[in-house]
Amino acid sequence: MRRMKWLVPLTAFALIVAACGDDDSGVEISVFGAFSSIEADAVNAVIDDMIEPDADYTAFYEGSESFEEQIKIRVDGGNPPDIAMYPQPGSVVEMAASGDAIALEDLGFSLADLEATFGSYLLSLGEYEGKHYGIPTNVNSKSLVWYNKPVFDTAGYTTPTTWTEWIALMDQMVTDGYATPLCIGTGSEAATGWPATDWMEDIMLRTAGADVYDQWVSHEIPFNDPTVLRAMDLFESVWGYSLGGATAIPDIDFRDAPDPMVAEEPGCLMHRQASFIVNFFPEGTVVGEDIDLFAFPDIDPGVKGSLIAGELAAVFTDSPEVRDFVGKLISTDVQCAMGQQEGVQRISPNINTTGACYGDPIVATIAQSILDALAAGGARFDASDLMPSAVGSGSFWTGMNEWMRGKDAATVAAEIEASWP
Repeated sequence: MRRMKWLVPLTAFALIVAACGDDDSGVEISVFGAFSSIEADAVNAVIDDMIEPDADYTAFYEGSESFEEQIKIRVDGGNPPDIAMYPQPGSVVEMAASGDAIALEDLGFSLADLEATFGSYLLSLGEYEGKHYGIPTNVNSKSLVWYNKPVFDTAGYTTPTTWTEWIALMDQMVTDGYATPLCIGTGSEAATGWPATDWMEDIMLRTAGADVYDQWVSHEIPFNDPTVLRAMDLFESVWGYSLGGATAIPDIDFRDAPDPMVAEEPGCLMHRQASFIVNFFPEGTVVGEDIDLFAFPDIDPGVKGSLIAGELAAVFTDSPEVRDFVGKLISTDVQCAMGQQEGVQRISPNINTTGACYGDPIVATIAQSILDALAAGGARFDASDLMPSAVGSGSFWTGMNEWMRGKDAATVAAEIEASWP
């Protein structure tokens, strides 16, 4: 999952670096990940306020929009950060297989204690040859559709619960002439295409079901299996409802995609995106008044699913300071404090936190639903983030772009299948 497009202000960065430099501990812990700007500032603020005062080290989180490229360069060059927060658990497993990441058991963590903190499913995503290498640090709900509440209220539209109802609603919007029903944008610099994979995953969960979804992720069925091709057909069927049409989708930055939905003269009325997208709504947008949300609709009767994503942190340096930092970072108090940061939608994967950690009632509801789904075993992680990086953050992303620009679905699926390592 990509996040902020703005850089941390240079003056603020300089002040933080200066503050770290003044510390006489001499030990600095580097943490690297994909999220940046206000979300990075919020994480560093919690580190400063709740971890460093009782520590004999300093720690600083650095975010990059080119994380996937940069972390490979740093690891391959023998200069990894102490800790890297991967949006793709599959990459954590690759780091374990290559011998670069350090197992949590080898760092002295108890698997029983970790399962009591995160549940078994999230920990299993970073498992390799019986050991665990991924520390859950953030989670978000992806199965959400945001909509322009004033237009819905004025027109008397009701939120759909099934795919059939959703298509009928979009047809009615076109007939009524309010606006184009959907805004879809998959642009994201080097990661362009990932939002399209999320659409595919939501549809797969609601058609093929969780068991086949797991087989798709683990390559027990091919990428061009009939269940995948059906999901592609269903996704393609909504492109005609999208602002600018299919070929425009890869050129619309995902962070800008919801803007027309909240414009004074709305350009679209709905936008499917994860819970973190509220970080990119135009300033002054009030969730619950200007924007509201509903769950991604069910497609096949009796087939349910909840798509989640987030981060798994891999550790590259074994030291007492790193062990202490990780232990404090995943603690309930620190995780709850991150959820209380104003304007930031980081949801904790620590199942001992509750919705009460979040000041925003919408975020609190989303967080509690994720925690409930994790506890019940009904959640599934973003498939592309679990697949080998050559596919999940490679051919799957680029294939979606080529498809929307005119290549046929069967050819795209076959080419992604052929790319599987």
